[in-house]
Amino acid sequence: MFDIGLSKMALIGAVALVVIGPEKLPRVARTVGTLLGKAQRYVADVKAEVNRSMELDELRKMKESVEGAARDVEQSIHTSASDFEKDWNESTASLNGSPSSAYDSSAYGSGSDTHSSVVPTYSHPRKNWRLKKAAVPQWYKARSGVRTKAQSGAARVARFRPQKLR
Repeated sequence: MFDIGLSKMALIGAVALVVIGPEKLPRVARTVGTLLGKAQRYVADVKAEVNRSMELDELRKMKESVEGAARDVEQSIHTSASDFEKDWNESTASLNGSPSSAYDSSAYGSGSDTHSSVVPTYSHPRKNWRLKKAAVPQWYKARSGVRTKAQSGAARVARFRPQKLR
């Protein structure tokens, strides 16, 4: 940017010492350093913003190309699916002996045809979700000495306190 060498810096410092004076020179130097730092940060922020906008443009282009490829794949799937449905309807129509129709009402179970298949409806398994089942059987817990009921500290002490001999 600026071609300032050591000799030019010394000349600028000497002129500033004479013009500003030795009392105010440190304060002016600090102010100039602060302003230069702010200017450098501003330039760095502008560069970063330009880089981000360039990367964003590249990402937009990449997104558009991926979306275009996805649209092409979806379109090819739809065309192959429609071809498959047409072939399927023709082959099933020839098996039933009826004329070829893409949306035959008897094929979907709404007609009174006896050849239509009945699709079973969903039935809930009717599990009792309120009943909690332990993974470890109760007899195993009892044999191994696992506590199954909560007991207070005082009750535990009273339970295991040795009996007094008379």
